[in-house]
Amino acid sequence: MAKHRSNRLAETLKQEISQLIREELKDPRIGFVTVTSVEVADDLGSAKVYISVLGDSQQAKDSLDALKKAAGFVRSEIGKRVRLRHAPEIVFKYDTSIEHGAHIAQLLRGVKHEEQKDEGESHDE
Repeated sequence: MAKHRSNRLAETLKQEISQLIREELKDPRIGFVTVTSVEVADDLGSAKVYISVLGDSQQAKDSLDALKKAAGFVRSEIGKRVRLRHAPEIVFKYDTSIEHGAHIAQLLRGVKHEEQKDEGESHDE
């Protein structure tokens, strides 16, 4: 039962924090940020918010720094928007899974290209 509640809260937090980043946070360091997932602790006391940033590593670092500075504001806004006795502590983390997936896709394309090249050479013989 508690796991179901934390999963529901995680989805709600994901939507609300995405909207807050898009509409409320005015820090120029925050680039094109996407909230990829939210993990809420079983006691609902803390939430890890995983983000990805469109851009280079410096833009990602700047955006993450700005979001960490705004974590208190985000927590207070969540407390106003979501009916909870205590708003969870918000911790922003950079999500590398998208970059990892893109790297794997690039490797697979390279393997496919090599296979096609090998097949072309074998037909020429």
